[in-house]
Amino acid sequence: MDKVKQSVSCYKEGFSCSQAVFSTYAVDMGVNREMALKVSQAFGGGMGGMGETCGAVTGAFMVIGLKYGRTRADDDEAKVKTYKLVKEFSEKFKARNGTIICRELLGCDIGTPQGQRIAKSKKLFSTVCPGFVQDAVEILEEIL
Repeated sequence: MDKVKQSVSCYKEGFSCSQAVFSTYAVDMGVNREMALKVSQAFGGGMGGMGETCGAVTGAFMVIGLKYGRTRADDDEAKVKTYKLVKEFSEKFKARNGTIICRELLGCDIGTPQGQRIAKSKKLFSTVCPGFVQDAVEILEEIL
């Protein structure tokens, strides 16, 4: 299964957007699936359900960091490359979707009870969010 299908399938299983994106890549980079799912859970729903940065986006940031991030404090080259790719990813995601902010993508603030009700009544998590997961992985495939 290709990465796009794998991540969307993971999301549709019931995992969050951040988990779907990060776990799809983490296993190939030496992080077991259980650990990948655990560490990325906190970023779903726009950072712990607060409607901030989209979880598919933060999942992608974690993938970029896992692949290119520095492991020595003096490795400025790795830091620069990682930040460059995060910015490139963000620009491409914004070009497709207008923003990287969850509440703006959904048109409601899921960090509030009212926003949660709106998102559920409009079925946004099942109709809109899979597209953000797909976009994130397609962009990762371009830039990695």
